[in-house]
Amino acid sequence: MTQNFEIGKTLLANGIRTNYHDIGSGFPVLLIHGSGPGVSAWANWRLTIPALAAGRRVIAPDMVGFGFSERPVGIHYDMETWVAQAIGLLDALNIECADLVGNSFGGGLALALAIRHPKRVRRLVLMGSAGVSFPITPGLDAVWGYQPSIANMRKLLDIFAFDRTLMSDGLAELRYRASIQPGFQEAFASMFPEPRQNGVEALASREEDIRALPHETLVIHGREDRVLPLQNSLTLSAWIERSQLHVFGRCGHWTQIEHAARFTQLVGNFLDEADAQAAAQAAQQAAH
Repeated sequence: MTQNFEIGKTLLANGIRTNYHDIGSGFPVLLIHGSGPGVSAWANWRLTIPALAAGRRVIAPDMVGFGFSERPVGIHYDMETWVAQAIGLLDALNIECADLVGNSFGGGLALALAIRHPKRVRRLVLMGSAGVSFPITPGLDAVWGYQPSIANMRKLLDIFAFDRTLMSDGLAELRYRASIQPGFQEAFASMFPEPRQNGVEALASREEDIRALPHETLVIHGREDRVLPLQNSLTLSAWIERSQLHVFGRCGHWTQIEHAARFTQLVGNFLDEADAQAAAQAAQQAAH
């Protein structure tokens, strides 16, 4: 039987049976995936997890409604549910504070978590992020409106990537098969119904709350992103006082896949800085 790498460990996070990956040791970083059809934490972060886990503890859950986490009957898929699940996961793992890396939908969720629970977050990385209001793009409308077929999945992969040679027919079939597993499409279709502009607004945090964030934040975007507009990251970097912005040229919505090595180096350096600061503070306190 072929091993399914998308399935990791399981625990109850705020009452939701959650599939998650927990690899490496050191200061924890929580990776929150995007909202594409058939997505899972492993599919989203498979190139990122091993690289970051070389120097830290990497935790990557399937958020409820996605991947291999439970889909409880009658659950309401909204920001409150997802934030509560993420906090429940940290609680279950006895993690008081973690770095957060959010991709797209996961960026909007990471922002909301940092706003609601600022002491649970050390540093924030927002990649191709939702979290602010914008007119929905044709690309995002196509992603959220996906109807299962190999042809439709292939079209979506072409929207996601700048370099379409990365998106093979084999990958399209693999992601299509992931999207039609029992319960997957039903949950996905219920999350962002028409008019899908409402989904954009539901993932957005208030400007005054984003401006009040105290966290060091790294904002990353692909210049040719056709799913979430580059303007989102320009706005976030303008609103978050302690932020820096990195724009990848020749890059679509999947920075972590199209520029995997550069992405993990950039994020790793940003988080290493926090480790160094924490070590210096600890040494200072010990000296006194």
